[in-house]
Amino acid sequence: MIIPSDEIVDKSYIKDYEKLYHDIQEHPEAFWENIAKELSWFKPWNKVLEWKYPYARWFVGGQCNIVNNALDRHQKTAVKDKLAYIWVGQPFDSAQGKEMPVRKFTYGELNTEVCKFANVLKSLGVRKGDRVTIYLPRIPEQYISMLACAKIGAIHSVVFSGFSADALKNRIMDAQSKIVITTDKYPYKDKVLDSKKTVDEAIKDISSVKDVILIKRLKSEAADSNGFQPASPKLQRGEPISTGLNYHWYHDLMSQADTICSTEIMEATDPLFLLYTSGSTGKPKGILHGHGGYMVGVYLTLKYVFNLDSQNQPVNQATSQPGNNSIDDIYFCTADGGWITGHSYIVYSPLINGATTFVYEATPDYPHPGIWWELIQKYKVTKFYTAPTAIRALMRLGDEIPNKYDLSSLKILGSVGEPINPEAWLWYYKTIGKEKCPIMDTWWQTETGMFMITPVPSANLKPGSAFKPFFGVEADLVDDKGNSVPVNTQGFLVIKKPWPSMLLDVYNNPKKYLETYFENESINNQQLTKNNQFLYFSGDSAKKDDDGYYWIIGRNDDVIKVSGHRLGSAELESAFVSHPSVAEAAVIGKPDEVKGEKIKAFVILKKGIQGSDELKTELVKQVRKMIGPIATPDEIDFVDKLPKTRSGKIMRRVLKAQELGQPLGDTSTLEN
Repeated sequence: MIIPSDEIVDKSYIKDYEKLYHDIQEHPEAFWENIAKELSWFKPWNKVLEWKYPYARWFVGGQCNIVNNALDRHQKTAVKDKLAYIWVGQPFDSAQGKEMPVRKFTYGELNTEVCKFANVLKSLGVRKGDRVTIYLPRIPEQYISMLACAKIGAIHSVVFSGFSADALKNRIMDAQSKIVITTDKYPYKDKVLDSKKTVDEAIKDISSVKDVILIKRLKSEAADSNGFQPASPKLQRGEPISTGLNYHWYHDLMSQADTICSTEIMEATDPLFLLYTSGSTGKPKGILHGHGGYMVGVYLTLKYVFNLDSQNQPVNQATSQPGNNSIDDIYFCTADGGWITGHSYIVYSPLINGATTFVYEATPDYPHPGIWWELIQKYKVTKFYTAPTAIRALMRLGDEIPNKYDLSSLKILGSVGEPINPEAWLWYYKTIGKEKCPIMDTWWQTETGMFMITPVPSANLKPGSAFKPFFGVEADLVDDKGNSVPVNTQGFLVIKKPWPSMLLDVYNNPKKYLETYFENESINNQQLTKNNQFLYFSGDSAKKDDDGYYWIIGRNDDVIKVSGHRLGSAELESAFVSHPSVAEAAVIGKPDEVKGEKIKAFVILKKGIQGSDELKTELVKQVRKMIGPIATPDEIDFVDKLPKTRSGKIMRRVLKAQELGQPLGDTSTLEN
């Protein structure tokens, strides 16, 4: 158990988790209503929550726009002159010693850019409810585009820039987008990737797309390098200019755009964005989130969990530090805007909270494996939020690299994306946080929109546990009949009450929404549905210990059943990684005539370690010791790489298909 220091508790918004959680539990709607009152609304709601199975609608009758809270309301305060973003781009050719480009936006400057691009979209005929696909790398225009869409009531659909043409095509077709926003080319490590070529291939048979807007990421590229003549006539605000498929340079359109744009008044339940799930198990689902409830949920969760210290003071742009001796935060989230973490906790929540967000364009090992730590030192980052995959990869390189840098500015660390094994948690805590920074291990999903199970800084922590539900969230673990399971027993992780930032629907597929999240075949909850009770099925499994702490095991479809025993892949992989020679591991189940399934592990060893039969024997003993004889692996392969999505998640499905000689299925999300 890790006990927070008195200083951390004193500076926390929440001093006593248990008291507040139980005070709220009986009346969560009143709690969320009070939080909503902290934000700006065009018109107040007449009903906090409307529950009509299987849909929950929050702040019904209320009118708002998330951009009104993220940007508009700051323009009359000191926040206007404060930095919203510090963006550091990767060097295009680090071998030649080129410096990293740096761009900074105050809240006032960001608002101007968003207004201009909102007018550009309106001039291209985009109206409230239209869909716009954003296919951009991690550059400021990604965020500007999202905010501009939201400002005029359009629905943005951000597609991760690493996706293939087929994956992009599927998402554009499902959304029936009118506009695609992309770059001509952009740097990725030592390569140059051609986004326009991918977009050209994706949209060639899609009639809904009328315009493509190209952002010039590499200034050295000639204007005609893509072989087209951009159509960029003088824009009149609100006047459509596109009659067929046209390509436009972003900078040409922006140079002609008006700097003033009104913010569309939206119903709280109106859609804000579409975000497609990765498609690792089938056709991507378009998760639909709205303005009002999502806004309230993401606003509060980042504030409480990362203890955002936003003093609303301007920041000295020369030093990137707060003025007036304010102890303000520099918040660094390593996610890409193409994922829900980027939407909720790089774009919307930090801006609503008036925080300064640091963004680095490149990977954690480029141009060198200490780049994150170098940037934390240089920009005095206080809050750092990343994924277990990255932590394990950097841990594999040892302590020497991070120990070269001064990381004393860090106050809170965070983890997101998948369960973090205790060994990686402890390395993160000791080597990066110097045993002074609590780790906020957050469990949530694209569908939930916000943190659902998470610590707060004042909580006692257990390495590898995601702690307990956030305030106003009621979680449970149930068996296949929908009954709560005993302590220390694996069960399906469900949510038993609506929460503000939950998905509105699966776009154009209400049947999928119902069958995936409320009438899932894994749980027999017919009695609940008859009684109109709420039970959201997350698709994850977990255990709860004697202290009520949740231990996320992993996706239900990653569960291996050995002789009737359900074993989570994350739990097995954690046992492997606890061995000092192992950097990373992936586990699958293979058919077995006797046991049903047997366990096969794919293991990446730490630098300098050689695989051997003796080491395999040690690993078998380690797993048996940590989990039990039932978890004994039958096969172990030492490998150099694992198949991962570009967001860093291991695709065990691909490993299993390869192992069994089956079709690989959709591999468009694979990084390697």
